[in-house]
Amino acid sequence: MNILLVVAIALIGGLLLSRLATLAKLPNVTAFLIAGLLIGPSVLGLIPHESLASMSIVSEAALGFIAFSIGGEFKLSHLKKIGKAPLTITAAQGIATALFIDVGLILLGFDVPTALLLGAIGLATAPAATLMVVRQYKADGPVTRMLLPVVAMDDALGLMVYSISASVAQALLGGEMTVSSMLVAPLVEIVGSLALGVALGLVLTYAANFFRSRGNKLALTIACVLLGVALCGMWHLSSLLVCMMIGAVVVNMSNKAGVIMEQTDRFTPPLFLLFFVLSGAELDLSVLPMVGVLGAAYVILRSLGKCLGTTAGALMVKSDKNIRNYLGFTLLPQAGVAIGMAQLTVGRFPELGTMINTVVLAGVLVFELLGPIITKWALSKAGEIPQAQKSKA
Repeated sequence: MNILLVVAIALIGGLLLSRLATLAKLPNVTAFLIAGLLIGPSVLGLIPHESLASMSIVSEAALGFIAFSIGGEFKLSHLKKIGKAPLTITAAQGIATALFIDVGLILLGFDVPTALLLGAIGLATAPAATLMVVRQYKADGPVTRMLLPVVAMDDALGLMVYSISASVAQALLGGEMTVSSMLVAPLVEIVGSLALGVALGLVLTYAANFFRSRGNKLALTIACVLLGVALCGMWHLSSLLVCMMIGAVVVNMSNKAGVIMEQTDRFTPPLFLLFFVLSGAELDLSVLPMVGVLGAAYVILRSLGKCLGTTAGALMVKSDKNIRNYLGFTLLPQAGVAIGMAQLTVGRFPELGTMINTVVLAGVLVFELLGPIITKWALSKAGEIPQAQKSKA
């Protein structure tokens, strides 16, 4: 199928559903995902499987710009005000999520390697859906300002926990567990990703001074983000961490940060729309009947771990009452990083990978469709969505 035709169908479908979502007072991101599900292979088949595979570059680029936008929220002046709270909350909800899934599945009679792998994958949160809801409704307040750094750090923690859990699972299945595979490899990936992000952020910061027009600054920003994503693919680094650091460096060091972020925000909406529609098209309804008790338990235990772990972490650092009550609900969306971990599991654990991948895909279907709605509800209950924005698309 012609790629340009796929892009046109995806954009039109997303736009049409977003208008219906306005009437139902649903977030745009949910409308985009439903539009993709309808026009994808699972329902109408307007976009076939082979065409989706050829559009992977869109997802890679979109995730890069999503991470760049989140990095732009990492202003040192703000981070100094909130202190160690994001680190504590991230660690608490991450550990709680892994433990809830691990212990819960073992008590239900599932084998330990399966529980460990699903527990690690359950940590991952989808920053894309969260950021889209925050932007659409212009949310702001203690919960929103805590949410973005927690989401960003959550995936870094997820990479570490997955690497450790996968090594333990491999040892239990008769393989070899080494310190290198458990700690050194993920640490190298995280440190290398942060270092590359800082380097590209400095390049963008200083190079922006040589261009006067806003269009050229935007072109330079796009080049740096895409270069970061490309190098991650070549060097096996995390594009989320790299692009997040590019944004963080720019917002703290460049006197052109305002212009750069504003131009990027004007460029990305069609890209994000396309990303979510294509993500929805990749959701497979046929996996739902296959997951049974394991899939239902994964969804419930992950939700409990995220919400209760976040509350516990917020209590430790004596955070605002709204953060304790509502932040956990905003961490439910799950997508790309979790799917990536599941696909790694398929290759590394052939005997377990297929079922784990099926469970994760079913979980993504649930969390991506309901997560944005729950996020909007939580931010609204926290009083961080302006009244004028609550029904606005």
